[in-house]
Amino acid sequence: MADPMADPTADPMAGPLADPLAAPAPAVLIAGAGPVGLTAAHELARRGVPVRLIDAAPGPATSSRALAVHARTMEVLDQMGVVDRLLPLGRRVTHFTMHRRGRTLIRFDTNYRSLPTRYPFSLMVDQVVTEQVLRERTAGLGVSVEWGVELTALHPEADAALVTLRHPDGRTEETRVPWLIGADGGRSTVRRQLGMRLIGDSTQVWLNADVTLDTDLPPDSNHLLHTDPGTLLLVPFPEPGKWRVVDTVDTDGADDSELVRRRLAHKIGRALGRPVEVGTPTWLSVFTVQQRQITRMREGRCFLAGDAAHVHSPASGQGMNSGIQDAYNLAWKLADVIRGHAGPGLLDSYDAERVPTGAVLLRSTRTATALVSLRTALAPALLTVGTAALRRIPPLRRKVEGRMIRGFCGLALAYPDSPLTRPDPAPAGRIAPGDRVACDGRTAAGHPGWSALCAELADPRWTLLATPAAEATPATPATAAAAGRTGHREALARVDQLLGAAVSVRAVADPGGQGDLPDPDGTLRRELGLAPGDFLLIRPDGHLAARGRGPDRYLDVLRACALLPERAAHAHH
Repeated sequence: MADPMADPTADPMAGPLADPLAAPAPAVLIAGAGPVGLTAAHELARRGVPVRLIDAAPGPATSSRALAVHARTMEVLDQMGVVDRLLPLGRRVTHFTMHRRGRTLIRFDTNYRSLPTRYPFSLMVDQVVTEQVLRERTAGLGVSVEWGVELTALHPEADAALVTLRHPDGRTEETRVPWLIGADGGRSTVRRQLGMRLIGDSTQVWLNADVTLDTDLPPDSNHLLHTDPGTLLLVPFPEPGKWRVVDTVDTDGADDSELVRRRLAHKIGRALGRPVEVGTPTWLSVFTVQQRQITRMREGRCFLAGDAAHVHSPASGQGMNSGIQDAYNLAWKLADVIRGHAGPGLLDSYDAERVPTGAVLLRSTRTATALVSLRTALAPALLTVGTAALRRIPPLRRKVEGRMIRGFCGLALAYPDSPLTRPDPAPAGRIAPGDRVACDGRTAAGHPGWSALCAELADPRWTLLATPAAEATPATPATAAAAGRTGHREALARVDQLLGAAVSVRAVADPGGQGDLPDPDGTLRRELGLAPGDFLLIRPDGHLAARGRGPDRYLDVLRACALLPERAAHAHH
């Protein structure tokens, strides 16, 4: 089937732009070149959309910020073609250990049993490094960051956004852009100019300190130390001996690194029951724990993503992860509309999907904040008794481990109520519309069909995955027409002809038969819940949009997902 990415000349907007002087005017202006803006720029450019990426800062960030990259974000980065570059630069964390008064109360393992993924861990890597990897890959697609360029004013119009930009030399530029993405952080100028407010609460004040520790704490675990009162959360960096320490009680003295160093050494030693040498902090930050979000993420042709739209407690490391997932969700939809592959209604699903997702994340981070801070008077006793019970009852412990994983890994988030989701029921225990299409690492490596499907998910297009119908006698065009049916291969070829630039058409092979995805033992069809004649429509982000039966429904389902624009609809009829 046709692959538009193999031939940039097939689409005037496809492929990286080799000559900047001949580059077309940008279709999208992105304000903010952190991980959120970089993700949006990468995914738009990967689909051939001209992008302009600006940032008010004079250059790339050098201070430490977000640290954890969770499982769902790694799946996204895998689909972007970025994860293999990032994995060697980080440290894999698979445990969560709790300590009090010299005792290790419990060491939780990860439990991804109900959430299969090829990345069953959190990757600890400095946000500076994550941004560098994304920036290099985005530059490879022809998009460089314009540093020191600040968006100062914004006037939304019916078919564009009029923006004012201030350059490093003080020069101002007024320009009209067809689309605008505000990825400019918690103090977003784009959000303020659109008149939107973050709604929620501010609860506690915490302190971050990046230090070296002379300790034998296992670096494959995060460690929660109860310090009577309050807690310290220790998160390992990739560098040996380096840790981020989050103090949930004592926040004064952030301008006195020696005071903070001595205080941390005392508190860590008391919790672990042994002296610990603490190095001078290389970074200190006092911040207010906030749980806020906006009620909508779009205003006409202007969109918000990441911290510009929602801010979270850092307790479970959701800020950067949810922002990357915002940008990934938005970019493929915007690209399909800009390139004419989909109708404008596709963009309505961004708000419909990501605002409720932000609300779910706020609830989970509130829970994580309460767990980390343990501020109630009964917390120490409950902590000791509760962890003792979990050690004695392994099934209960595994259940708790599973719930902990669901709260922060991002894999449980689905879109069953999205306008893009067709609510056809799935066979019991199979992937339902709205869910991720995924498997674990062993399955991906050991089964040719799953391996091929995982590679298919990296294609920037939608995927129509079909199985041929079982027929007692070979079908011919004449017999199919007489029965009022369209043949399986004929229907797939028709979709490819109409929408090959937007939809990757793939057939699952019968045992011993031909097909794009091999399935010699039927495992792929069984685990996806595919009977003969069934099909799946998988979105570019790997979520299942629809499942159905019969080739006559292919185009109807595509149209329901806004993927049959007017020009293709006329050709269809």
